[in-house]
Amino acid sequence: MTKEDLKIVFFGTPDFAVESLSRLVDGGYNVAAVVTMPDKPAGRGRQLQESDVKRYAVEHGLPVLQPVSLKDEAFIEELRSFGAQLFIVIAFRMLPEAVWQMPPLGTFNLHASLLPRYRGAAPINWAVMNGDTETGVTTFFLKHEIDTGDVIQQRSCPIGRNENVEDIHDRLMVMGADMLIETVDAIIAGTVKPIPQDQMLTAGQQPTPAPKIFKDTCRIDWSRSAEALYNHIRGLSPYPAAWTTIENEEGKDCTTIKVYATGEPLPFAASESPAPGTIVADRKTLRVACADGWLQLLSLQQSGKKRMDTDAFLRGYTISPTARCK
Repeated sequence: MTKEDLKIVFFGTPDFAVESLSRLVDGGYNVAAVVTMPDKPAGRGRQLQESDVKRYAVEHGLPVLQPVSLKDEAFIEELRSFGAQLFIVIAFRMLPEAVWQMPPLGTFNLHASLLPRYRGAAPINWAVMNGDTETGVTTFFLKHEIDTGDVIQQRSCPIGRNENVEDIHDRLMVMGADMLIETVDAIIAGTVKPIPQDQMLTAGQQPTPAPKIFKDTCRIDWSRSAEALYNHIRGLSPYPAAWTTIENEEGKDCTTIKVYATGEPLPFAASESPAPGTIVADRKTLRVACADGWLQLLSLQQSGKKRMDTDAFLRGYTISPTARCK
């Protein structure tokens, strides 16, 4: 079988998946169809917005399917009509068994972690939030339980001390696309030897969950250590972004801000014992007390305004002596 003979259906939604789809198209692989999420209302006008994958597919003349339900019989029959031998999934919904078992060569997923570590919807965020120094990408065949299938290939990359989730996302997007092509070529050549994830766990090791990020996940709890919050903030930057509330006077003048970057954690001086959330600010700098040290806020966004450096924020917002972050 050649890459021109192998019919592929590609499932994906965000820009992370576009890099891999474009590699397939540019490489001459036979992408028979693309499945992506239905258009969703977004922005102030709530106009329908296409996914990144749909925009790419339409621009390149690829058939696009946008089922509301992946179990809909009409969708399943249309999917079957393409006669694809292989399905590829990147950053998409969980597929029902009737879909992932359809192609004779199987369905594989490109996942942005070193499985079995970080199973779930937000592996890049959680790796940075947890202070990991390494992550990577994995291709694996789908099975019933999410992110548990047999591993085909893996590749690792370091997480820099000052890198945020966007930095890692962009690197893994390119690395993942490279490995995806290698995986497809190995499937065509018949040289794939999948490894069950249970065999990759060391004694006593458990898979790490990487659940979807919600608004409450992003709230900064200043009672945590400065190191933990340093990682928490960069693991959510620039999207969806960690946030906190400045209470400028007790019970009054509450302002919500998103925090995009901080300086390195600073320990308290021997004479200091501020309560978590205590703010110390001058005309150009703003630092907040954590459980065991300070974090200096470097880049933030006040609700309803643009992202800015802290000194620009302080030129338009006065911090009272009693202000606190909550």
